[in-house]
Amino acid sequence: MSLRTARVRLAALLLAAVSVVSVLTGCTLMDLARDCGGTDAEVEEMAALGILDSRPDGAAVARGFEEVDAGCWSDSGDVMVYAERTYAFPGTRAEVAEHYRTAARRDGWSPDPEAAPDDVSFVKGTTSLEIVFLTAELLAEEGRGNRPGLSTGAGYSITVGAYA
Repeated sequence: MSLRTARVRLAALLLAAVSVVSVLTGCTLMDLARDCGGTDAEVEEMAALGILDSRPDGAAVARGFEEVDAGCWSDSGDVMVYAERTYAFPGTRAEVAEHYRTAARRDGWSPDPEAAPDDVSFVKGTTSLEIVFLTAELLAEEGRGNRPGLSTGAGYSITVGAYA
């Protein structure tokens, strides 16, 4: 078999594989190739949302999380921009939930109709907002280590995100 024949067969095999993946996933090659390029302005806009700085009285930005964590991730053609703040709060989860239900409503957010009843989740247009209460197990899973200030009381993260 000549080198030219081998190249033609390899190209045909690659095209067939891409076609199968497109059919099975519903994604086109262009969808699969999407990445975070060109999302810097959207990431900055997300990080500047005022709701990220809203917090109940007594909550403090958690040590080691002084800056807003903002960025973009892409997976199988889905591109999402996000921003997150992490707070330590000595009070209860109920106090945190009540604060954000009030603050979010005042800022134009609506309860997420697809969220579970106990979730503290909201939507505004195509942007979502979620409060996640932190536990020692969750912190370990995320590689954040042992942080007693976050796994006692109602340590939590507030995250906003939208598909780009």
